[in-house]
Amino acid sequence: MSQKLFGTDGVRGRANSWPMTAEIALKLGAAAGRYFRRDTQEHRVVIGKDTRLSGYMIENALTAGFTSTGMNVFLLGPMPTPAIGYLTHGLRADVGVMISASHNPASDNGIKFFGPDGFKLSDEAEAGIEALMNSGIQAAAPENIGRAKRFDDAMGRYVEYAKTTFPSRRRLDGLRIVVDCANGAAYKTAPAVLWELGAEVISIGVEPDGFNINRNCGSTHPETAAKKVIETRADIGICLDGDADRVVLIDEKGQIADGDQIMGLIAGRWHQEGRLAGDALVATVMSNLGLERYLNDRGIAMKRTAVGDRYVVEAMRAGGHSLGGEQSGHIVMTDYATTGDGLIGALQFLACMVETGQKASLLAHVFDPVPQKLINLRYEFGKAPLETDAVQEAIARGEKALGRDGRLLIRKSGTEPLIRVMAEAVDPAMLDKVLKDVVAAVQKEC
Repeated sequence: MSQKLFGTDGVRGRANSWPMTAEIALKLGAAAGRYFRRDTQEHRVVIGKDTRLSGYMIENALTAGFTSTGMNVFLLGPMPTPAIGYLTHGLRADVGVMISASHNPASDNGIKFFGPDGFKLSDEAEAGIEALMNSGIQAAAPENIGRAKRFDDAMGRYVEYAKTTFPSRRRLDGLRIVVDCANGAAYKTAPAVLWELGAEVISIGVEPDGFNINRNCGSTHPETAAKKVIETRADIGICLDGDADRVVLIDEKGQIADGDQIMGLIAGRWHQEGRLAGDALVATVMSNLGLERYLNDRGIAMKRTAVGDRYVVEAMRAGGHSLGGEQSGHIVMTDYATTGDGLIGALQFLACMVETGQKASLLAHVFDPVPQKLINLRYEFGKAPLETDAVQEAIARGEKALGRDGRLLIRKSGTEPLIRVMAEAVDPAMLDKVLKDVVAAVQKEC
């Protein structure tokens, strides 16, 4: 296999095209099964998915692969990605799988793996699975083929657990909450948790049909929830993405708060309460410079990682940190979850509202962001725009022009054929000038 299978967040691509074919999924399941099945004891895998039509195809193919190597499969149905991490560990499974392309369109799909500890696999483990696919996979003897069955209690277990992350003896009574589930994996769980905690819940994006996941809804289109918040005079809006591992919030005025603002609020409060391990927040290179300055002013360090919540989690575990995340809305709290959890992140914000009595608009804007712009440029398969001399020269010019008053970040997306060009600068005019120059150079090579 000439192309690398795993990207920044598992395997992802267009359904029924490489690598998101039934054939690859079957081989991937068999390889993962063999990788984690090292002895003759009973082994199990849990498989969840979002609401994409192609999920049925991928689920069945993975199941065939896992059972062919002697793994017993628990099929959980539509479940948030963080729930798979939680249940992998809780059910003592050897491996967990989430079938989802997260915030991508319905035509895409993906496969994410979790180890027995509930955390996403390391690069080394993914490389080991991919090596097995390429070298050949030993099937189980006929008498050792695994079984597959539906596990009907999965949603209830996660709902009950999510409720325990909200402060004890606190309730959401009196709060009117709009929750947009993106027609995705949390369309049942998120409204249930909020309602059972006492809120008046107005649910949107809870009618999946296999094709409408993330379509004009969820965290990638928060304007839909913002409109509903204003229309219903709600106290807050919660926007999840297709697999519910990220969240964007809407205050009562319809204003959007991204992951940076949410992390800033939680970090500040946890620091005051002595709960912020290492007095540091772990964030990616995409997080705004304004967040870093806000934290530093309060004696909180900010540690940056590569883009991808798995890298945030790896840095958190290595440094013993309890809070991290991404500007896009992945909020990782290792006290509660093994990966980004949009719902539990929202619950922490709601806890601040309940404990302070303040409106969402006062809590959702903790710092003034440095002007930042992001432009995505689609490139043709087989091209490498960032490797040309002209692009490298444009980047060097931009970095020199910005100096210490800004940042320039250009990277390939790990999930789509996109070049992401991000720049931020105290001077908006300089920001536009640098961005225009770099984008023009990249576009010529796409």
